[in-house]
Amino acid sequence: MGKFIISTRKNGEFQFNLKAGNGQTILASEGYSTKAACENGIESVRKNASDDSKYERKNSGNGKYHFNLKAGNGQIIGTSEMYESSAGMENGVESIKKNAPDASVEEE
Repeated sequence: MGKFIISTRKNGEFQFNLKAGNGQTILASEGYSTKAACENGIESVRKNASDDSKYERKNSGNGKYHFNLKAGNGQIIGTSEMYESSAGMENGVESIKKNAPDASVEEE
């Protein structure tokens, strides 16, 4: 099962990473000024993860693929790692759909 890891950046901002059961990071958040805002971001991931229309799939200039998960208001909640293929990217999307709804939350 997946888990959200909340950590504090060197600049004092909070961020979360969603990790799959194998420990691999599948989604990374932006920086949040408060822990409460970071926790709201996690809830937004849970709420939006199952909606395929919330995933903005992208092809970067170097031939790799990644995606952003967006909230209902269009704001980016999290960004994926870079994938070598669009199939790998789609597997990442499916992993978030599977892991996010029931993922535990831990602090680093």
